[in-house]
Amino acid sequence: MKKVSLNEELIEKLKGSVVNVSFVGDVEMQELNLKYRGKDYATDVLSFEIEEKNSEGNLLVGEIVVNLEQAKRQAPDYDNTLEEEISELVGHGILHLLGVHHEHDE
Repeated sequence: MKKVSLNEELIEKLKGSVVNVSFVGDVEMQELNLKYRGKDYATDVLSFEIEEKNSEGNLLVGEIVVNLEQAKRQAPDYDNTLEEEISELVGHGILHLLGVHHEHDE
């Protein structure tokens, strides 16, 4: 990923905003990845941009879906506890919602 710089406009936009986080297993994650990305495997995290106001009037930036089974498997690879790995994946998802993508993504 590229280095992220949050400008004042983005910071102002994010004040009071909301991100939903859901947790699933391999089967549901594989189904989501196939349906929305055309990739037939379970990945560790997916992000879905929403950008609409919720019932409280806050900006709902998007939905992050974390695969708990994958997080458990890969946490030791990064010397993370499960909680640290989940935090990393949620942060990764938030960066995607902010428009930061992998270099090889289209």
